[in-house]
Amino acid sequence: MSGDMAIQLGRNALAMVMMVAAPMLVLGLLVGIMVSIFQATTQIQEQTLVFIPKIIAVFVAILVFGPWMLSIMVDYTREIFMNLPAMVR
Repeated sequence: MSGDMAIQLGRNALAMVMMVAAPMLVLGLLVGIMVSIFQATTQIQEQTLVFIPKIIAVFVAILVFGPWMLSIMVDYTREIFMNLPAMVR
């Protein structure tokens, strides 16, 4: 495996990880911001109030985007295994 191929493989892996993780992270961020705005307007200063909505939002994101995330990961793994003979040379 050449250095360029290893760098390309690593770049593709990082891009795939970011693409798969993005729905959960973005939804958690949006829920966190909404709860923080709610806390600021109502002057509730409870630190643990943010965690439950974020956990629920991430769980919903996994349920909604799970099949898509799984297909992306399976396609990437299949591509790695198909190109394995060329990588070993």
